[in-house]
Amino acid sequence: MANHKSTLKSIRKSASRRERNRYYGKTTRNAIRDFNALESKEAALEQLPVITSMVDKLAKKNILHKNKAGRIKSQLQKKISTLA
Repeated sequence: MANHKSTLKSIRKSASRRERNRYYGKTTRNAIRDFNALESKEAALEQLPVITSMVDKLAKKNILHKNKAGRIKSQLQKKISTLA
């Protein structure tokens, strides 16, 4: 266990940050899952900017790697093009 006050504080901060990052990541994954379940192109086009924004924010905060964020956005675009 840590002996310094500053180390104890950094442990608390990292734990709260981890919880926050897990929440944002899980929320985004759930949104992507719901997006992939959509059947209409109109509904998908409405959801695309929202999910793209979520993914970009995660990449900006280094929760997601920037290449993974780009890959996810590309897959979302591909999903829209396959919908009738």
